[in-house]
Amino acid sequence: MAKKSKQDVNELAFSIVDKATKEKNPHAQALGRLGGLKGGKARAEKLTPEQRREIAKKAAAKRWGKDIE
Repeated sequence: MAKKSKQDVNELAFSIVDKATKEKNPHAQALGRLGGLKGGKARAEKLTPEQRREIAKKAAAKRWGKDIE
């Protein structure tokens, strides 16, 4: 007969996920953060005032649940 494990299957799954998500590459984190910091500003600089206004209108409509157009 098979020997029962002292660790529950759910506990094992939790420990595997916990290890996989806690061990992060600091270089990859820094690179991702750098791209994130540059991305929004670079996109905003490329938009015209009309494009920014349209994006803001859509965001407000979505936020308040109203249709525009």
